[in-house]
Amino acid sequence: MRLDEILKRIEAAKAGAGEVQLVAVSKNVGTDEVRELYSQGQIAFGENRVQELKRKSELLRELPLKWHFIGTLQSNKINQLIALRPTLWQSCNSCELALAVNKRLNYPLDTLLEINAAGESSKTGLDKNRAVEEFLRIKQECKNLNLIGVMSIGAHVSEPAQIARSFEATREIFDALVPHGARICSMGMSDDFELAIKCGSNMIRLGRILYA
Repeated sequence: MRLDEILKRIEAAKAGAGEVQLVAVSKNVGTDEVRELYSQGQIAFGENRVQELKRKSELLRELPLKWHFIGTLQSNKINQLIALRPTLWQSCNSCELALAVNKRLNYPLDTLLEINAAGESSKTGLDKNRAVEEFLRIKQECKNLNLIGVMSIGAHVSEPAQIARSFEATREIFDALVPHGARICSMGMSDDFELAIKCGSNMIRLGRILYA
């Protein structure tokens, strides 16, 4: 699907609301697909493996791309991620991980707190009932992490109402954190991005649908 078709769907879903940023997830495609999307105007790309982020960012270093890290960060990959200086680390999923990354940083890294809003054991992320407390703790204790919002994945079910509830839970947490510097609410992927936008997402992460 062409990028302009996706952008039209985003505009329709937000129905005149504020800006929605699109991050193109490139984890299952090569550099040719990234170049093609860039030629259509896409700048922000997301990877969920540090090694692949490193490989693609090096191969495409002549392009002014903004790379987001969206996957689970293993402790033995912290130094590698820091060296890549991503535009946004979307998947900080614990205070312990935040402290470990903060200790090694020598520059401010824009970061999102990952929330398991659906409460599913298959997902990483903080329990929604602890999210506000942990966000504030990280803000206080991790001066090199610029915590600017939250990220979540919608409930892995077929019932739209249940998916919407997980998005609404994330949005409620985001709203509570706006006075503390939150400005990004990242939720919504290929199968549910329009619903996520209607529930208040202002950043979506699309993969498969962009390359179909």
